[in-house]
Amino acid sequence: MEERLQKILARAGIASRRKCEELILRGRIKVDGRVITKLGFKADPAVATITFDNKPVRREKYVYILLNKPAGYVTTLNDPQDRPIVTDLLPEITERVFPVGRLDLETEGALILTNDGRLGQHIIHPRYEVNKTYVAVVRGRPAPEQLDRLRKGIRLEEGYTTWPARIATIASSPAETRLEIIIHEGKKRQVRRMLAAIGHPVKQLTRTAYGNLKLGRLARGQWRFLNKNDIKKIFSGKIPFTFRKIPD
Repeated sequence: MEERLQKILARAGIASRRKCEELILRGRIKVDGRVITKLGFKADPAVATITFDNKPVRREKYVYILLNKPAGYVTTLNDPQDRPIVTDLLPEITERVFPVGRLDLETEGALILTNDGRLGQHIIHPRYEVNKTYVAVVRGRPAPEQLDRLRKGIRLEEGYTTWPARIATIASSPAETRLEIIIHEGKKRQVRRMLAAIGHPVKQLTRTAYGNLKLGRLARGQWRFLNKNDIKKIFSGKIPFTFRKIPD
């Protein structure tokens, strides 16, 4: 995945991003043997040869993490309201990982973090139809015809119609219902908005899986590294692009 050159250099530990911009403007950076002096230049660090003063820039090791996100953490890398962010839960990780997709403040569960932008795009882009599984506790007991609206695709308030969802009832009582919901989209607060649209707002929401990669026994607030077999589970057995360095 192509990124701005100064971002690649900063992540590799050359200097701060602003200082890296100065190095580019001074002609000290080359990409595939060509001097680059434009700040808007982009490159793919996985395939391009990047040098600083003719010395190769060390690529940051790719890491792949599955976190069981607790409620109360935001899935951004900084927050103007100074709320806890998900990377606070990864103090041992020195690489600059980012969350793949988002879970809102009160939603819990499976969250992948990585510094591999290419993987992130393949997971979140609707083209690849990576399923995300959620368990939602909603108020009341939705009628079968209401759940059928979600299965067919429902029009949300801004005029967007969702793709058909897979819905199963896990448990039900007059006061609340536990549903399993599988979608491959990732619109902002989509599951909450879908359920609010049928008149049964969410009381609790947890993402339990990406594809066939499940949280399993991973405790709330805990994380683990992912290997190649884990990544295959995300894409139902076949990774849609070639990995260069990932543990077996």
